Amino acid sequence: MIDTGSTAFIMICAALVFFMTPGLAFFYGGMVRRKNVVNTMMSSFFIIGLATVMWFAFGYALAFGGNHAGIIGGSKWFFLNGVGMKAGPYAKGIPNLVYCAFQMMFAIITPALITGAVAGRMRFKALFFFILFWSLLVYYPLAHMVWGEGGFLAAIGSVDFAGGNVVHISSGISALVLCLILGKRKDYSYASYRVHNIPFIALGAAILNFGWFGFNAGSALAANGLAAQAFMTSAVSAACALMTWMLMDVIVNGKPTLIGASTGMVIGLVAITPGAGFVPVWASAIIGALASPICYFMVSVVKKRFGYDDALDAFGCHGVGGIFGGLMTGVFGSQAINPALRWNGLIFGNVHLFGAQVLAILVTIAVAIVGTLICVFLVKLITPLRVESRDEAIGLDRAEHDEVAYPSFNGLD
Repeated sequence: MIDTGSTAFIMICAALVFFMTPGLAFFYGGMVRRKNVVNTMMSSFFIIGLATVMWFAFGYALAFGGNHAGIIGGSKWFFLNGVGMKAGPYAKGIPNLVYCAFQMMFAIITPALITGAVAGRMRFKALFFFILFWSLLVYYPLAHMVWGEGGFLAAIGSVDFAGGNVVHISSGISALVLCLILGKRKDYSYASYRVHNIPFIALGAAILNFGWFGFNAGSALAANGLAAQAFMTSAVSAACALMTWMLMDVIVNGKPTLIGASTGMVIGLVAITPGAGFVPVWASAIIGALASPICYFMVSVVKKRFGYDDALDAFGCHGVGGIFGGLMTGVFGSQAINPALRWNGLIFGNVHLFGAQVLAILVTIAVAIVGTLICVFLVKLITPLRVESRDEAIGLDRAEHDEVAYPSFNGLD
């Protein structure tokens, strides 16, 4: 039978997750130069259209409609044929159509995360086709392997409550590969890249945090105690990560910053996502507190050491934060919290869950790398990846969209 309370809850959660993509647009848009803010925000907004159309046409079917070798779904739900108001195989208390809508929001936000790594230099046409191919070759297979019936990664006993592998690791690793292929911004070695709108960053982070409660709590797929558990672990992890990033700012720079607090909060949410419904609340505090220093080290030391131009730190925050969160799920996962776990975590004396998490992370990394390389090859058959040097200099807002965010500031960049 359909549970009307859970149905209403998941629909509200789906709406919250939808707002994460505009929130990401503000978060990323505030971090770039004025001449690229429209392009950067558009890089998230257009995915709302593309990913929704693809999900309706074939994405839901390929991710969740049947099973082929534990890797991909089938064609039975193309154009949502047969996806109706009755419960489906994934959530007994809510209509299949509601589950489809909830998962669609994940398919929208995930590829948008990649765009932060290539801000300021990738052709919009190339990005459009890259996101299309990436959804087909990376996102849908990973969603099926982790959450689909008969999925390979679920079968080995690995768990991912709300998207550590499917969302954050996949997008973070792909972002790193894509930015390495694309190359550095033309003045990356000597220019000082300063954010242009700190209030945009804080607004975006706040919207992301708001939506993330739907992201994580909604992944319980019912209005129940597990949803409350995921809600609370998310809140505690985000708060602890915010505090430790502020501490790192004070230690390194002598002053706390709003950018740092906003970034830390998001990292805490990234790190708790895979284990939100599997770990105790006290463990979420440890996860959040440790995630910020690790990601801080990646974006302030490792990136500089190796010289790759991950413009807005999509890999350093989402890729690294997702990997850390997946590993910590293997450490702190508890059957007392969620009986769906096959084993308890490492801290409770069992190594099997941790081993399954490591294997799942390695598979996710491999799928993301290989899939991204194939996507780049296909895109290059259609259009060059990178804008011309002159277009990069004048800014992608004018070159790619013939729009400017702040006309009164023309010439100051």
